Amino acid sequence: MYLWVKTLHLVFVIAWMATVFYLPRILVNLAETTGQPDVQARLLLMGRRLYGFGHSMFGIAVILGGVLWFHFGISGGWLHAKLTLVALVLAHFIVTGRWLKGVAKGKSLPSPTALKWFNELPLFALIAIIWLVLAKPF
Repeated sequence: MYLWVKTLHLVFVIAWMATVFYLPRILVNLAETTGQPDVQARLLLMGRRLYGFGHSMFGIAVILGGVLWFHFGISGGWLHAKLTLVALVLAHFIVTGRWLKGVAKGKSLPSPTALKWFNELPLFALIAIIWLVLAKPF
């Protein structure tokens, strides 16, 4: 049972991380298509759907992670470090969603260059998370 729960947890984490990486790219495209209302409407629709999908994937991943943590006894200092990084990635995801909702209300976005840099931040967290899970250094 442990391997099934862990496998499903990883599948839903991967699905959530796909949204974490792609949603800021939609914001970059929104920032670069100012004055093209049809394109922006399509991007906003894609972004809203992706954001909702990401929330669902995150929720399921958290539930499965909780099962691993509480039912199967996964613990250690590495887990607390991992969860801190996951919380930071979640904060990044929420900021991205707020920017998306702001665009729908007519607010402006940061520059495309700033958004491209913002898009890269979760990669560093993901590398650290994977290292913590594999190495369990403490």
